[in-house]
Amino acid sequence: MKHIAFASALLAFTATLTAPLLAAQTDPPGAAPAAAPAPVTTNPGYRIGPRDLIDIKVFETPELNVSRRVSEDGEVNLPLIGNVAMAGLTEGEAARKLKGVLEAKLLQRASVAIQVQEFRSTPITVIGAVRQPGNLAFSGRWTLLEAVTAAGGLSESHGNVVYVIRHAANGLSDQVAVPIDDLLVRTDPKVNIPIVAGDLINVPATIEVIVYCLGEIHQPGAISFKSSERMTLLALISRAGGLTDRASRKILIKRDGREGKSEIAADYKRILSGKDPDPDLQAGDVVVVKESFF
Repeated sequence: MKHIAFASALLAFTATLTAPLLAAQTDPPGAAPAAAPAPVTTNPGYRIGPRDLIDIKVFETPELNVSRRVSEDGEVNLPLIGNVAMAGLTEGEAARKLKGVLEAKLLQRASVAIQVQEFRSTPITVIGAVRQPGNLAFSGRWTLLEAVTAAGGLSESHGNVVYVIRHAANGLSDQVAVPIDDLLVRTDPKVNIPIVAGDLINVPATIEVIVYCLGEIHQPGAISFKSSERMTLLALISRAGGLTDRASRKILIKRDGREGKSEIAADYKRILSGKDPDPDLQAGDVVVVKESFF
């Protein structure tokens, strides 16, 4: 990124910087050279891209310790060196490249560490039931909760689960489902997973699901559920006000699914006593409660 008035400032900066640089390369007689710390790579798989903000450390010359924004051309402008292409490189590869440039042009030896401070070229994307969906340019390392908070928090229509989808360099992807209650209510640190550049966070919104009930039931008609709720036969009967005194224990569930039409018979008393499982319902099911003749 070009800096305003950088050229004029560079002339004065060069005069004050060149002498200390040359002096720093000559160790005092008999003195052992200082050991440079091993470069630390915090994002080993991430490749630097345009608009990323990177932090550069040169152990031998603190004057070259700067933070720079990668230009749209993928280059970083550095004092005394000029533009260095870094787009497409990992932090470690960029550090090794800059080390070679410094040792070829300016220093006898250079120990370089580069760390991405802001991820702008490969942002996090948050979609679904959040107040401010979209791309998030983030700094350092975020957790799932921090990413959701940066997107404005959850909207009122959020469901029970948030999905984190991560794409690998080989084209494969992985998905993790995190229960929202574990993340926000129980604040379980195990589910507050780290988020990396390029992650897609999806918070599905709830939608209205309709199931119909007919026959000997107090409030027959269309009964609505949220898609995040479990729809079962007992839940439907409860919302419809319960069965009438004339209701038969035998209940029929009519379903028109992808595999065609089907009918499921259920015994209300056996389900209520726990002898039979409470059957799950699907959107569009029609529950028929016939009249008992006994």
